[in-house]
Amino acid sequence: MSSRLRPIAAVAAIGVVALALAGCVPNPRATGSSTTLDVKIADDSCEVSAATAKAGTVTFTIENSGTDVNEFEILADDKLRIVGEKENVTPGQSVSYVAQLNPGTYYTACKFQQVGQPIGLAAFEVTGEEIESSASEKKQIAAAVTNYVAYIKSQVGALVPAVKTFTDAYRSGDDDTARALFASTRVAYERIEPTAEAFGDLDPKIDYREVDALAEGLDWTGFHRIEKDLWPPAAGDVNSDGTDALEGWTASTPQQRGEFADGLVADVQQLSDLVNAKDFTVGIADISNGAIGLLDEVATGKIEGEEDWWSHTDLTDFAANVEGAHVAYGIVRDIAKNKDADGAKLVKTIDARFDDLEAELAEYGSIEAGFTPYDEVTDSQRKELSDAVNALGKPLSQLTHTVLGVSGS
Repeated sequence: MSSRLRPIAAVAAIGVVALALAGCVPNPRATGSSTTLDVKIADDSCEVSAATAKAGTVTFTIENSGTDVNEFEILADDKLRIVGEKENVTPGQSVSYVAQLNPGTYYTACKFQQVGQPIGLAAFEVTGEEIESSASEKKQIAAAVTNYVAYIKSQVGALVPAVKTFTDAYRSGDDDTARALFASTRVAYERIEPTAEAFGDLDPKIDYREVDALAEGLDWTGFHRIEKDLWPPAAGDVNSDGTDALEGWTASTPQQRGEFADGLVADVQQLSDLVNAKDFTVGIADISNGAIGLLDEVATGKIEGEEDWWSHTDLTDFAANVEGAHVAYGIVRDIAKNKDADGAKLVKTIDARFDDLEAELAEYGSIEAGFTPYDEVTDSQRKELSDAVNALGKPLSQLTHTVLGVSGS
């Protein structure tokens, strides 16, 4: 986490993908660069009538036969970045969702009750030629804002139930389960951390480390308060600032565990309420600055092992920050690329540096399979990771200037 707070900027208007009510239609049909596909949604399934389409306009006719509200998503090839979504598809409803898709690999999925993990995640290939877009930059920016807000909501939607499961284990004293869930529960939060940081004291409640909370005279709560209970220090252990780990700290009583669990659940729910409010939005600079800020999180905390001081799960946070940065960058990438020759050159460099950093991280594991505990990563290996972060950080720091068309670096 970072103690710097980043404002969420308002924008005057947000572009949305055209939506129109429609009845059920047959399987794929295409006229030129236009394709229509059926999407059948149930509570536990999400079936698209074809796994391929031609580049251009793709209309998804969505029918929800389930028992509750659902949503349909089109994800980029990283299975994280939302490139299009139709929310609030109610039971019995049929609705059409129109997307403009360039060639590439995408994934389709649904979310029952619009929370939790994607259901029916399936590869979706778009073939043909790149779309010749005549859209103005204003429309590009509006689309980027819409997609990033959707990504934030998606990650918070996954965070809420994950935190509930994690805190239930902690509250009940099932420490083995809670320890096993700690790193994975934090992934969605780490991907969108600058958003939480923008909401005043919410990030400190959720994610402050002990030394930061004490330095600022705050009550220490949240993930890292629970972490220290789950990996309690022994006599002679020190905090990340070198102070005695047992000074001013004792293991939580069952009652205190309940209070810390309730507090984390409530704070994460507040985050969910804020990002799902009708007036929530971000500015285009918040997206590019979010990518930069997430990499800064790695450079200023994770790389030193200060974030998850007791669990040593720093590499999971590290990877989640990098994934979140890559998603934010990917959403504004084409805006930067289309600015001018310098923008195209910058994008090429950033692409390569992301590849290098992600390859370096992959040597230590993955979010899905788990990572090497960070106390087992040698100083020389940490230096290699730091070098890869810095190599990406330099060009990425120019992203906002390029996206906004501002000279300078």
